[in-house]
Amino acid sequence: MNLQASDPAPGASNAGRPIGVFDSGIGGLSVLRALRAELPNERFVYFADTAHAPYGERNEGHVIARTRAVSADLSARHAIKALVVACNTATAAAIHLLRAEHPGVAVVGVEPALKPAVAASRTRRIAVLATRATLASTKFGTLHAALAEDAQFTLVPCDGLARAIEADDRAQIAALCARYVGEAGIFGTDDGQVDTLVLGCTHYPFAADELRRHTGASVRLLDTGVPVALQTRRLLASSGLLAERRAAEDDGLLLESSGDVRPLQSAARRWLASADAVVGA
Repeated sequence: MNLQASDPAPGASNAGRPIGVFDSGIGGLSVLRALRAELPNERFVYFADTAHAPYGERNEGHVIARTRAVSADLSARHAIKALVVACNTATAAAIHLLRAEHPGVAVVGVEPALKPAVAASRTRRIAVLATRATLASTKFGTLHAALAEDAQFTLVPCDGLARAIEADDRAQIAALCARYVGEAGIFGTDDGQVDTLVLGCTHYPFAADELRRHTGASVRLLDTGVPVALQTRRLLASSGLLAERRAAEDDGLLLESSGDVRPLQSAARRWLASADAVVGA
């Protein structure tokens, strides 16, 4: 493993620089999982802002300040070539600021998969699980309004679910999933039933099995990991920044946190099968 908390060596090509990925906690690992599958030659620095998590339960000013601070830090210390904001709340609050402040970096955000849900749904009934901050954001409101005539959306703010996933509190995850799926409506494929569930927070894919227990197998669960990975590939390819290879002994992943890094490392082992990821300061 040779991914260190520093800039690339002098003379290293821009393509060899890492991709920065961050979230308020471990939820963005669901996006990182898709990124690593799509871009196996790339090196990644994942930053969990756990000292300030979860963003979805913070006010917008706090989210903007932290998003800008973390992005500037990743850019300064790691000379990242791309930045993936693996948090719906941070994307909604600050993605436009990051693109203006980091013109030399490919910036990719996430948003709830409403457009893919409209394309996938046959009953025209779609439920969206997301944080209260995401659902209240102007960015989400604009997206929702643009699609309101195409389907009937039930929006469910899932207070506490991201926090329970962060803590790996199985009992609380089970209770909250049952509650919020119940609030979302009747699931199924018949007319009037919800046939598509949007996981509008990057934490929620890690509760997919529990959610599936209540929706049934016929309902589609949509998240944004794969679309984000594909968009990141497109942006890097168009700029000639795709990495061609990395050393076989390099796991290609550096984990950092503003709080205790051990829960992040444990989550990476559990969800990324990445037991050898480097842990930064």
